[in-house]
Amino acid sequence: MSNSRIVSVERVIHAPASKIFDIIANPYRHHEIDGSGMVVEPKAGTPERLFLGATFAMDMKMKASYLTTNHVVAFEENHVIAWHHIAKFIWRYELEEVPGGTMVRESFDYRKPWGLVIVPLGWPARNQVAMEQTLSRIAAIVETP
Repeated sequence: MSNSRIVSVERVIHAPASKIFDIIANPYRHHEIDGSGMVVEPKAGTPERLFLGATFAMDMKMKASYLTTNHVVAFEENHVIAWHHIAKFIWRYELEEVPGGTMVRESFDYRKPWGLVIVPLGWPARNQVAMEQTLSRIAAIVETP
């Protein structure tokens, strides 16, 4: 994406969009696909499948354990799903059927004014690497017969 405060990665995954979307929309599978290694598990009460307006809480770990509550802000079955946490940074997945599979784009949008504080900490670059690993993990799951 062209905005300097949106980090995106994309790749073709050789599987139908519905199969990929089902994994992303299931917070109980996020620990399987998380390329950052920070997602531990969803908290009790988290829906099994996300939907527009859903709230889901995840146990996380980055040196210390913590909890993040996320809100689904975009949802179009098999095409788009996005959520944000308390800082309003948005994680978005966009899926587009292409010959031989699905183009999957994951983006991290930190355009809120306070997003500038994460730049010196290296978060945008780290998130890009983690997102590439996330797409690789998704591919490994859905491309396996």
